[in-house]
Amino acid sequence: MTEPLTLAPATTAVVLIEYQNDFTTAGGVLHDAVSEVMAKTGMLANTVALVEAARAAGVTIMHAPIAFAEGYHELSRHPYGILKGVVDGGAFVQGGWGARIVEDLAPQAGDIVVEGKRGLDTFASTNLDFILRGKGITTILLCGFLTNCCVESTMRTGYENGYRVVTLVDCLAATSVAEHDNALAHDFPMFSLPVPSSAVISALTAA
Repeated sequence: MTEPLTLAPATTAVVLIEYQNDFTTAGGVLHDAVSEVMAKTGMLANTVALVEAARAAGVTIMHAPIAFAEGYHELSRHPYGILKGVVDGGAFVQGGWGARIVEDLAPQAGDIVVEGKRGLDTFASTNLDFILRGKGITTILLCGFLTNCCVESTMRTGYENGYRVVTLVDCLAATSVAEHDNALAHDFPMFSLPVPSSAVISALTAA
């Protein structure tokens, strides 16, 4: 039998990866691509409930949006793979509606907005690690988009960097159910503790 999850709020942070209109909201450039998995997991409502419980418990709430200047000059002249899709679709343009954090999860007083995310791994080009270490955070709770892309990349680096990584399986979405399920079945258990949001809320209530 798996032991119940335990969390110490003072040393725990929720990292919300790319909860932005281009993913979360009808009319967003990439919303249609993720809407099926969002509906399957109930990820937006689950994340809102999780964040409310975490904030009430004194957990640090961190938002990690991705954004690019118009023209995407921060990227290679010849992007490929997932970032080519971002460029071709005109997604996550700094200052635009699509890059804005969804209203249901808008940052509140005391939350931290991670700066500088331009790629997949939230640690790679940002101040995330600096902030976590400065605050004495040892456990990170990961939620967001895409399950098998930015969340997975961040999970792997967090694991390598010595953090206790908890992934919220019903606070994630990918561009297909198959990709989402495959990542959860085969990759996430290697580099994190995959749990439903209800387990985290229970742990925070008990903390």
